[in-house]
Amino acid sequence: MRASSPTHLKSLPSSISSQHQLNSWIMQHPSALEMFDRIIEASGGKQIVMFLDYDGTLSPIVDDPDKAFMSSKMRRTVKKLAKCFPTAIVTGRCIDKLYNFVKLAELYYAGSHGMDIIGPAKGFSRHKRVKQSLLYQPANDYLPMIDEVHKQLLEKTKSTPGVKVENHKFCASVHFRCVDEKKWSELVLQVRSVLKKFPTLKLTQGRKVFEIRPMIEWDKGKALEFLLESLGFGNSNNVFPVYIGDDRTDEDAFKMLRGRGEGFGILVSKFPKDTDASYSLQDPSEVMDFLRRLVEWKQMQPRM
Repeated sequence: MRASSPTHLKSLPSSISSQHQLNSWIMQHPSALEMFDRIIEASGGKQIVMFLDYDGTLSPIVDDPDKAFMSSKMRRTVKKLAKCFPTAIVTGRCIDKLYNFVKLAELYYAGSHGMDIIGPAKGFSRHKRVKQSLLYQPANDYLPMIDEVHKQLLEKTKSTPGVKVENHKFCASVHFRCVDEKKWSELVLQVRSVLKKFPTLKLTQGRKVFEIRPMIEWDKGKALEFLLESLGFGNSNNVFPVYIGDDRTDEDAFKMLRGRGEGFGILVSKFPKDTDASYSLQDPSEVMDFLRRLVEWKQMQPRM
C-alpha cells in the first residue's frame, strides 16, 4: 500500500545513487515541456486527439476527493484545448461527479475507468448540464452489484477513522489517504472480506485508494480505443493520440499507445516510476503549461 502512495519530492533520498537513478529516469522519460518541439515534429501533421486523466492531472491530489477542484485557469485552458483538438477526460470517477468539477459540455467523458462513456452535447452551457449522447456502458449489468458492494463497504469500514467510500456508478472506491498507516492492514482485510462475496468483481489499487471494478476486459486503454473508433480514427494512420495521466490505471492507456505505435503517453510524476509513458510532467501546473503551448501552437497554424 505504501508503494502505491505518491512520494513527495522533498522525501526523496539525497544520496548520489538516488540522484543518479532520478537523472537516468528523466533521460528515459524527459519533460514534455522541454521536448515540446520534438513532440510536435513527431505528430507529423496528423490529427492530435487529447486524453486527460482528472485527479492529479487536471486537479491536485487532495485529502478529500470531493474537494479535488480544478482551477478556473485550468478550466479555461481545457476549454480552449477542446476547441483545437478532440478532447476526452478518462477517469475512475463517475461522470456526474466529474462533470460537476469540469462543467465543459464540449468534451468527451469516460467515467468509471472507461465503463461509462458519453459524447459532447449540443447547446453547450458552462453552468447547467446539457444532456450528452451516451456512447457506451459495457458494465451496465453490474449496477445493482456495485450499489450493494458500496453499502457493505460503508458498513464494514465505518470503524476505521479517515476512510472514505465512494460509489462511482460502475465501480466503487475506498480512499485511505486520511487513514493512519497503522490501520492500513486492518482496512485491507475489511475490504477483502466484502469482496469475497462478489467473485465477479476485482480489487485494484491506485494512489492511496482501493478500487473495486467488474471483472471484464475493459480499462482506460480499451476506453481510449473505443473513443478513437467513435471519432472515426479506429483504423486511421492520420491520428496522433496523446494521453496524460498520473496513476497506475493510466498505464493501460500508455501501454495501448505503445502497442499502437502512434501517439504517446505523458506521466505526471515528480519521482521515478515504472511506466509505459514516453514523457513526463511534474504536476498539474506543468500539465496546464503543456496544454497552453499546444493551444498556442494550433492557433498559430493558419498564420504560418
